[in-house]
Amino acid sequence: MAVQKIKMTSIIGRMTELDQVTEICGESEFFHPDNALSFYSDTSQFTPLSEENPYAEPLQRLVESTAKVKRKLDFVPRKPGKEDQPAPKDEELITYANRFADEMEDYRRGREKSKKTIQELTRSMEDISHFTGLELDLDEIRKCAYIKVRFGSLPKESYEKLDFYNENPYVIFFPSSHDETQYWGVYFAPIDQAAEVDRIFSSLYFKRVKLANYKGSPETALKQMEEERNAEGKRIQEADSRFSAQWKKERSRCCEIYSRLTERSVYFGIRRYAARYNDSFILTGWIPADSEEKFKTSLDPLQSVEYTFENAEDNLNHSPPVRLKNKKLFRPFEYFIDMYGLPSYDEVDPTPFVAITYILLFGIMFADLGQGLVVSLLGHWMWKKKKMKLGRILIPCGICSAVFGTVFGSFFGFEHALDPLYRGMFGLSKKPFEVMEPVTTNLIIYSAIAIGLALVMIAMLINIYSSLRRKHYENALFGPNGAAGLVFYGSLVFGFGGKAAFGWDIVNTPYIICLVVIPLVLIFFREVLGGLMEKRPNWKPESWGEYIMQNFFETFEFLLSYMTNTMSFLRVGAFVLVHAGMMLVVFTLAEMMGGIGYVLAVLIGNVFVMALEGLLVGIQVLRLEFYEMFSRFFEGEGRAFQPVIAREEAQ
Repeated sequence: MAVQKIKMTSIIGRMTELDQVTEICGESEFFHPDNALSFYSDTSQFTPLSEENPYAEPLQRLVESTAKVKRKLDFVPRKPGKEDQPAPKDEELITYANRFADEMEDYRRGREKSKKTIQELTRSMEDISHFTGLELDLDEIRKCAYIKVRFGSLPKESYEKLDFYNENPYVIFFPSSHDETQYWGVYFAPIDQAAEVDRIFSSLYFKRVKLANYKGSPETALKQMEEERNAEGKRIQEADSRFSAQWKKERSRCCEIYSRLTERSVYFGIRRYAARYNDSFILTGWIPADSEEKFKTSLDPLQSVEYTFENAEDNLNHSPPVRLKNKKLFRPFEYFIDMYGLPSYDEVDPTPFVAITYILLFGIMFADLGQGLVVSLLGHWMWKKKKMKLGRILIPCGICSAVFGTVFGSFFGFEHALDPLYRGMFGLSKKPFEVMEPVTTNLIIYSAIAIGLALVMIAMLINIYSSLRRKHYENALFGPNGAAGLVFYGSLVFGFGGKAAFGWDIVNTPYIICLVVIPLVLIFFREVLGGLMEKRPNWKPESWGEYIMQNFFETFEFLLSYMTNTMSFLRVGAFVLVHAGMMLVVFTLAEMMGGIGYVLAVLIGNVFVMALEGLLVGIQVLRLEFYEMFSRFFEGEGRAFQPVIAREEAQ
């Protein structure tokens, strides 16, 4: 249950060395900055640094311009051993970024302009191609002073309606081409009749095509436009070729500039956490405790800089950030902790408890050797190929399912496929547990409740330890999940549960008074007793009547929660039976089909059961974790340790 040890550091120095300090903090990749003003009660002499980041705009231009031309900038970390080489100056970085961004923007605009021209020419060629059979001279048509000429298209239905306008001698349409839905052609109208003729054709949904800008015949214009389109296409190819050569030549330098600009921009962002006092600054943050000496070594060469380090335990009022540090097996389950909320710095990390109990409960509820191995392999694929965090969780869960599947004798639903294994290794005639037999069913249900009782009490013990470590004596000693709650719950379990299960006759009047009534009274008055023990000035309630009434209902709620939380673990045993029942249905259907249908039914049935039951079991176990177990000792109000790392900002 590990929360990595960290320390708070305060750095003070002249403003002239602030940039060097922020660079050292950023390059360390383990400095988590915090608002310096929040660490002082009197901040009247301090001024927050609210400066415009000079690197943000050129960096953004460089990133956006490369993205628009579909090029990717890679972050290039500084190579070790080259610290003695002079770093690029700010002016050099900004000038290069702006110049290269301008060049890429010019290339992009020119390319887009050519593409737009090609699109317009293509549309025009499509329009004019419909009139190539009219044998018209467009130059001569433009010279007509007394006649209006209209090129365009009519829907087929409208073309067929032209006969209704025979009375008007000017409503004549000369088609040149057509398809299944449209007719293309031309109509003529005297100037004094043009408005009326246009109105009629408009009512027939005539769509005009303007050919006024074209010269010669439609065939000549079509050839001219095709030449122009080819020229624009060639222009794009030449621009692409020039740009590809330029990008190949400058890519390395461009990525280098991008990387250094990213670093400067990110490091400059640390300044907003600092505060200014006359010509000096103060910067506060958090670092891992094991990196203290390395950090000191980096700061020592700066002449005006002084620093101090304090243990995070001495600064809990500032909510030290949290970084979880767990064993490799437990690490994937930090994903669930992040979903609920990180622990506070002085709080117990529930990750190992969650990992062990989640794997165990998942394996019991999804007990099948074959299906468990498939789930494990699927989890491996999800993690390695898709980088899904859930995949790493499924790997151990699937293995545990396979182990319990071996215990219960289930292999892809075949309940007696492992009988030879039991005979060969253990000398048994058949598998030790026949899930669907009444005796075994009762044993599974009772075992599920026993597991629930044990896990709830373990969670209470962890809460007592965590609360004592945090000096929350009220919660540790008198809370419903503290010592009083553990004694009350445990006495009910061992007293009444022992009587029902094993015939223990230990419940008597002193037992009830000492182990049931007194703990319940302590829980009822937990705020008062905790306030006295922690020496809080407001330990006494303002109104005893309201206090008693409120705590009566809260205590009643706690009593109900003890019962419902315990009963929730019935689902552990229920899912064992559900799995056997679902596979029984699958094989019943398979036997009804017979032949190849038997094989298909078994295959499809296994896939369906794995998908459905795997989803349900995963959700139900997570619910048990959140509501019945680790929420008893875990508040999840911590904040993540997020050091400044330029390469991560670039991704």
